[in-house]
Amino acid sequence: MNMEAAHSALPERIADIDQLEEVLSRPDAALERDLAAADGDILVLGVAGKMGPTLARMAKRAAPGRRVIGVARFSEPAMQETLEGWGVETIRADLMDPKALAALPQAKNVIFMAGRKFGSSGDQPLTWAMNTFLPGLVAERFKESRIVAFSTGCVYPFVSVDEMGATEDMPPDPPGEYANSCVGRERMFQHFSAQYGTPGRLFRLNYAIDLRYGVLFDIASKVRDGKPVDLSTGHVNVIWQGDASRYALRCLAHATNPTSPINISGPETLSVKWLAEAFAQRLGRQPVFSGQPAPTAWLTNTAEAMKLFGYPSVSLATMLDWVADWVARDMPSLDKPTKFENRDGKY
Repeated sequence: MNMEAAHSALPERIADIDQLEEVLSRPDAALERDLAAADGDILVLGVAGKMGPTLARMAKRAAPGRRVIGVARFSEPAMQETLEGWGVETIRADLMDPKALAALPQAKNVIFMAGRKFGSSGDQPLTWAMNTFLPGLVAERFKESRIVAFSTGCVYPFVSVDEMGATEDMPPDPPGEYANSCVGRERMFQHFSAQYGTPGRLFRLNYAIDLRYGVLFDIASKVRDGKPVDLSTGHVNVIWQGDASRYALRCLAHATNPTSPINISGPETLSVKWLAEAFAQRLGRQPVFSGQPAPTAWLTNTAEAMKLFGYPSVSLATMLDWVADWVARDMPSLDKPTKFENRDGKY
């Protein structure tokens, strides 16, 4: 079966974590072509987070003859063993240690995924160090590489739900320290890209959907448990995490000099109330709501990404079916709520 056929054969349901991670890491022919155009080793910094493991596995599946190297502290040793089993080389390192950073191998392609969000309200200095100081160190250390740096749609201000979302040329002006530290991350990569001529992309993602976490998991879990779904942030964008990973890796072949932002999400602006009702129908529950939808939300316009990469391979309806089935069976969660409903930027 060729890659296009394999990618199109999506299951009706996802039985367990092994199948989930296989589906999340499926490459396609377009990714294979783009990685062929972006030669050299692929270094994934901060590989042990929510997206990193399956992104690294996807890179190895798409380019089995290439070195894919994942770097993290690996506080959970099992993750390191899992990655090695997938053919991904691993390096245990604290990226905030300048000596450890200097000792990393040179690579033509860098995916920067290290960052801090969850619990960031409790230690703002660490959040700024991870999200702003570290990117400066990485941008200088890998100035000869292509760098795709993960960012967030939260760098934008709230925009009207009646419009098509923030475009890449909208100036960042977000609420809260976390989002502003993410602006700082982008500014560091922009500064050093301009100084050294480093090609790259600023990957403004929201919100990635895995069955174990994400906006859809959060809403479905509340519907299942009879808990109120907060409508304060009444509209969202979402994308299947596997599609987001493919787009991130493809950005290596679509890097710009100087680096530039690209919005990554699904094409729809989704009503949170509608999503809750869709889950209620699938789960046989009555949804409970609190709050009233605000006229603004964190929404992005993904026309540029759709032009470059095409539409996501996993539809909204498929994600709803998969998440509802996963939640109904009380399958594992990463226990990391997105807090998407927060409007003050405090996480």
